[in-house]
Amino acid sequence: MLKYQAPQQDMEFLLFDLFQVNREWAEAPAFADLDADLARAVLSEAGKLASAVMAPVNQEGDRVGCRWSDGVVEAPAAFKPAYRQLAEGGWLGLSGSPAHGGQGMPKLLGCLVEEMFWGANTGLYLYGTLSVGAAICIEAHGSDAQKRLYLPKLYSGEWSAAMDLTEPQAGTDLGLLRTRAAPADDGTYRISGSKIFITSGEHDLSQNIVHLVIARVEGAPKGTGGISLFIVPKFIPDENGLPGVRNGVASGAIEHKMGVGGSATNLMNYEDAVGYRVGEENAGLACMFTMMNHERLAVGLQGLGAGELAYQQAAEYAKERLQGRAPGGPQNPDAEADPLLVHPDVRRMLLTIRAYTEGGRAFAMLVGRSLDRAKHSGDPYSQALADLLTPIAKAYLSDRGFESAVLAQQVFGGHGYIKEWGMEQIVRDVRIAPIYEGANGVQALDLIGRKVLRDGGGALRRFVAEMAADEVPKEYGEPLRSAFDRLLGVTDWLVAKAPEDPNLPGAASTDYLELAGLTIYAWLWARMAAAAPDDAFGQAKRRTARFFFQKLLPKAEALTSSIRAGAGAVMDMPEQAF
Repeated sequence: MLKYQAPQQDMEFLLFDLFQVNREWAEAPAFADLDADLARAVLSEAGKLASAVMAPVNQEGDRVGCRWSDGVVEAPAAFKPAYRQLAEGGWLGLSGSPAHGGQGMPKLLGCLVEEMFWGANTGLYLYGTLSVGAAICIEAHGSDAQKRLYLPKLYSGEWSAAMDLTEPQAGTDLGLLRTRAAPADDGTYRISGSKIFITSGEHDLSQNIVHLVIARVEGAPKGTGGISLFIVPKFIPDENGLPGVRNGVASGAIEHKMGVGGSATNLMNYEDAVGYRVGEENAGLACMFTMMNHERLAVGLQGLGAGELAYQQAAEYAKERLQGRAPGGPQNPDAEADPLLVHPDVRRMLLTIRAYTEGGRAFAMLVGRSLDRAKHSGDPYSQALADLLTPIAKAYLSDRGFESAVLAQQVFGGHGYIKEWGMEQIVRDVRIAPIYEGANGVQALDLIGRKVLRDGGGALRRFVAEMAADEVPKEYGEPLRSAFDRLLGVTDWLVAKAPEDPNLPGAASTDYLELAGLTIYAWLWARMAAAAPDDAFGQAKRRTARFFFQKLLPKAEALTSSIRAGAGAVMDMPEQAF
């Protein structure tokens, strides 16, 4: 059975030693009541919920899956008490507005909690994360009446939410959507059309489901400039704010997927469904991006959680499984063989997972801190930095999470391919992370096009300058300076060359995002090595940092060469040759 143990020691190290949050929280009025003891208690309680309640039903939810019958969707029965504890514990409102029942905790702390929930049970937490994102969207763009009605219900988990974007002909290109919104005399709209791939679009875990639906009002401009956003509840709230009559929205089917079998992914049909506009007409995509950006960071955390879960299983297996002898001679002479952990290649795989996972945890917190600063201080640069880092967080964390899951499965050998051990489920579950909420290729295009080339690399240069100003251990000083120079050099090259070749940004984008991710991780690992205590935990941290610099960071040189090769080798092949 898959077992999950919250990595609380590492999380506390990052909070109090690396990011030194006590000082920052003390200076922020919004977090005046938050101290180290409370933060530790939050992590401890979240970890207990993750390990004792969510993780034990992970494999059962995948095995049983969801059931559809005449529009009614049943989630795995084992999920119901676990979801109830997730909701009743207030975890979905952890970072929510206190004015509407949320707890107002920092996003930086929320990232750690989300990672635990993703790692413990991805299929179950998918029913919760969309509620968090919908609440953020409504809080930012909804009317006062919408906030009063929906936010307390979403924070409490009584009601859940879904994000309804994709249509058969409109995936990444949302400008092609056909769902229609007709204005009604009472100020509402009537929504008609269909959506596909709608996570948590229909299920039986909550009283009501709040759909955030993008649609085109009659007469709206074509393309993304004609998209509006609507709240379409499964049950129309009555005058007391309780679920009333059934709305014209229903599940037409559920998808049969490669992974996350316990999560209901729906085809949703709208037949003159009552919709309540959020924000202005034709400004819906900007409103929806508030939710999408939350979900993109959340999906990165999904990859991070999967990497941690996979590492825990593989490290334990490698210590217990006896196979072969160590290259330098028997390490366990009283047994027939040595444990897998003596073999250099097994250690390479485990250290790769560990380096990416612990580095990714620090990176996710960096993004969370930027979001906190932007929200509570109004600092424009913090928002610009969060915008710059979000596509990296989504793509790099999810790609490394999948890579880590496959490496951990490899540690198990043939047992990793067998269902009982759970490793193949981790691989299947995390495979969706690089695909949904904007495929990772799209995240790379967003990074290079909107976040770097658009401002000539200005925000990136400022961030690199901040990283370069930090003091780090001497052994990492020169390789870190080289990494910064490499990233800035290739950025300047792209800024200069992109106007000459419209294919260059797309040809270089994935390599560029990976180069940026490696560079930021290197900086974080150098800082973690400097902040690590002088004990067994700290020694392991410093040794993992050395592994990252010697075995993983050198990949940046190959990525730089690939980027500078240009777009020719990608685009020269004639179409008919494919």
